[in-house]
Amino acid sequence: MIKLLNKETNVLLGELTESQLQFLIDQLEEEDSADQDYWISPEQIALFKEQGADYALLDLLEKAIAGTDGAEVIWQKA
Repeated sequence: MIKLLNKETNVLLGELTESQLQFLIDQLEEEDSADQDYWISPEQIALFKEQGADYALLDLLEKAIAGTDGAEVIWQKA
C-alpha cells in the first residue's frame, strides 16, 4: 500500500497504486533518489490529464488541492 499525505498537515489524502506512483515519479522532478514529496498545482493536474493519467489519480490530486493554488504532498509505502 502506498499512502499519499498532505506534507504540511500529515493528513491522509488516499492510496496510490504502483502505476499511479510511477506516473508521478516519471512526470515530476525529484531533488534526489530519496525524494518522496511533490508540489501539486492545478496546472500540473491539467498537464497530467494531457499525459493520460488515470481518473482515480486525477481525482485524488484534485481533492488534495481543492480550494488552493497547490499543495505539497508526500508518499509513503506502508
